[in-house]
Amino acid sequence: MWLADEWKDYEIIDCSGGEKLERWGKYLLVRPDPQVIWDTPRISSGWKRKNGHYHRSSKGGGQWEFFDLPDQWSIGYKGLTFHLKPFSFKHTGLFPEQAANWDWFGPKIAAAGRPIKVLNLFAYTGGATLAAAKAGAAVTHVDASKGMVTWAKENAQASGLGDAPIRWIVDDCVKFAEREIRRGNHYDAVIMDPPSYGRGPKGEIWKIETAIHPLIQLCAKLLSRDPLFFLVNSYTTGLAPSVLSYLLGVELVPRLGGTLSAQEVGLPVTSSGLALPCGASGRWEA
Repeated sequence: MWLADEWKDYEIIDCSGGEKLERWGKYLLVRPDPQVIWDTPRISSGWKRKNGHYHRSSKGGGQWEFFDLPDQWSIGYKGLTFHLKPFSFKHTGLFPEQAANWDWFGPKIAAAGRPIKVLNLFAYTGGATLAAAKAGAAVTHVDASKGMVTWAKENAQASGLGDAPIRWIVDDCVKFAEREIRRGNHYDAVIMDPPSYGRGPKGEIWKIETAIHPLIQLCAKLLSRDPLFFLVNSYTTGLAPSVLSYLLGVELVPRLGGTLSAQEVGLPVTSSGLALPCGASGRWEA
């Protein structure tokens, strides 16, 4: 498992009974997690001192219950700053486990010794965008949600990257990739974090099982003559890391060679010393 184990402002303190107790800066949140299928004693006093608790509904969805939690606050990671706020479907605006990937590609960009252009699709609030920009890359950040792109811009400003070479694009990721091919644009690296299911700005339907392979095929055409890496993330239950590796392998290796790797990404749990799986990633590198 690729662990994001270098956080100072975030930790999973404990997890039990379908929920995890997390520290985000100085605030404690309890959120549901489908991987936490064990029910062990809840030893930490933090369970009783929580600032927010997302209650999952048996009918789907759920709602927050707050106990002295601000509307917005911030945490940092290696010089980057992320604004957080609780919003629908339990999220806070950041997936801390992705730091495992930031710590992988950041040094690759910094050590490339040449200008690196990165395409970040389904880019959300910009964690990967900021990590790549901080390492020296020029980044094209694409997300279908105007609100998420605005949030990412705010994170960039807070991180001292307001003037970094980042293109902020609100668009359907597939249509954007198709247009970039027609324009003849190329990128040295591609990052994508596609949802299991979603809709574009004009109602375009995205289902990962049928859409991810065609998108990887499209983005393979966008790679430069000397590509650096290709990263695919997934939070879709049942989509094994090896599937992501296979998809990258059939599209990139015959033409470009390189190295493939795939793993679960996860976070350490302070109380047990174990690691909680939080998704999967597939990596190709030259």
